[in-house]
Amino acid sequence: MVERERVMAGAAACGAGEWDPEFLQRVEARREALRQELASLPWPPEAAVLEIGCGHGHYLAAFAAAFPGQFCIGIDLQRGRLEKARRKVKAAGLKNAVFVAAEASEFLAELPDGVRFGRVIVLFPDPWPKRRHHKNRLLRPSFFNDLAGRAATGADLFFRTDHQPYFNEVAEVLAGRADWEIPADQSWPLERETVFQAKAPRHYSLRAVKKSPSKT
Repeated sequence: MVERERVMAGAAACGAGEWDPEFLQRVEARREALRQELASLPWPPEAAVLEIGCGHGHYLAAFAAAFPGQFCIGIDLQRGRLEKARRKVKAAGLKNAVFVAAEASEFLAELPDGVRFGRVIVLFPDPWPKRRHHKNRLLRPSFFNDLAGRAATGADLFFRTDHQPYFNEVAEVLAGRADWEIPADQSWPLERETVFQAKAPRHYSLRAVKKSPSKT
């Protein structure tokens, strides 16, 4: 029953208006394939690094090179971009970076038990500027709910965008949550200009830290 509910939730996230049996079967097959792929990865005992919307892997490849002791994984929906990212890390001889085709909420749901992230990076996600499209934004309360169970205590969330209203909304959401805090120290572990950043006249950056679970 739990698996069925997860499949239906994935279908809803994809915009399925009705529970078409063939559609649900495709969703379930996709999630099962993702589950198996994630189970086959060499997850380390310590917290890993995740980049959501990694594109061609420009930033994550540089991060993996700068921090060879950390296991890095990038996800994106565009398989062509991921192939370029894989070629990039292969050419660099990097053994600590992998790339997976996945939607963020499905990825977080299908991870093996015990996998946690110490750093989560989101660079220039689609801001969906029109109000009627805001429901399509990645960084919404539902995303932070999904992320909460996979971010280790003390984990860093790094967010960067060139869209100030989106930045303000995310900052407001995080400031209102009990499980994240925005520290005074807003430094990043690595600065590497991406294609989107190079094109942006200005950008806005935020670092948030996962707090310890509240004790009752």
